[in-house]
Amino acid sequence: MLKINVVGCSLADYLYRKVSFSSPAFQKALSVKDGDGGILEGKLIFSEDFENFVKRPYGEVLKEITGKDEPDVFNIGGPGIVGAINCAQISGENGVKVAFYGRVGDDRTGKKILDLLSGLPVDITEYKTAKGNSPATHVLSDPEAREGKGERSFINTIGVCNHYGPGDLPSSFFDADVLWYGATALVPKMHDGLTELLKKGHDMGKISILSTVFDFRNEKANPDKRWPLGKSDDSYKYIDLLMVDRDEALRMSGEKEISKAIQFFIDKGVGAVTVTYGARNFFIWSSGRLFKACPVTSLPTCTLVDEHLAANPSLRGDTTGCGDNFAGGTAASLMLQLEKGLKPGELDLFDAAAWGAASGGFACFTVGGTYFEKKAGEKRAKLLPYYEYALKQYETVR
Repeated sequence: MLKINVVGCSLADYLYRKVSFSSPAFQKALSVKDGDGGILEGKLIFSEDFENFVKRPYGEVLKEITGKDEPDVFNIGGPGIVGAINCAQISGENGVKVAFYGRVGDDRTGKKILDLLSGLPVDITEYKTAKGNSPATHVLSDPEAREGKGERSFINTIGVCNHYGPGDLPSSFFDADVLWYGATALVPKMHDGLTELLKKGHDMGKISILSTVFDFRNEKANPDKRWPLGKSDDSYKYIDLLMVDRDEALRMSGEKEISKAIQFFIDKGVGAVTVTYGARNFFIWSSGRLFKACPVTSLPTCTLVDEHLAANPSLRGDTTGCGDNFAGGTAASLMLQLEKGLKPGELDLFDAAAWGAASGGFACFTVGGTYFEKKAGEKRAKLLPYYEYALKQYETVR
């Protein structure tokens, strides 16, 4: 049985639907300058910084913005765990085991998270409870933003993940075929230790993948400098697959153009890259180290999703978790190809992109990033038509 171990961000998502980003309350809470703690459309900020920005109690302002006393939906969130869940739902029936390593608080929120995870196909043996508040994010969703494509803004509380670092990882984390670091910028000590962790995995012959999240901590500390990744840029050469979105790519590279940002990653020694951009075209590239060599290529998202949403508006959920599920679908394809017996250098990045695009698009049919199956294999069956459609789209640009 192949195994992928995931460490990174897992939290509670408190989801607020139909929040108007054009409302006076929302506009008043928007950031004025980089790093000031105000809300950023499509990005994440920290609750402590936001409260300092508005100079009022956080809960009071949140109620004004949303018009609600309680969230519409409680769900499992966090790019690390959401991606891991999707990966398991796609690949678990094919002999792939997915395990998550992390921390949750000993509060009511933590219990709700663990209760929900108990019914999902991810091994949470090493998802330990710590004394303190569970990480949580209030997700503000406006389905009419971005010309009807929808957009979200995130206000995050790190909680017990503030204290979770490389020293807390048991040796069993490295007992896997693939090591996945998911959105570690929301687990600060783990993020700062990435260089050493990635090198250790590389030296042990493991495949390492990294998916990112907006790094508001480093954005606030040095808004005029590119974001660091671990202790040094050596981190990049140990990454076999890097999954980022456009904003993250630009800030990590310090470039202003996406083509130059991708070249930065290439020059730093990354094995393969995917760069998403919401509902717009995304980019892939591979050196040939893990996936077969592929030049920088622009691919569309799965347009069948757009067709189904346009024909059935009632099916629309929100865009929360689209990027996380894209990463999970891409990782699932990697695992499925390895399970078939393909070796590093033989894997197909277009197949991975198709599973990623199908997964990211399908997330628009749900509220929140985590899909709860009624039976094993349900989500994969629902994803298959979108995966097959996307794969046909990509045949024309190979």
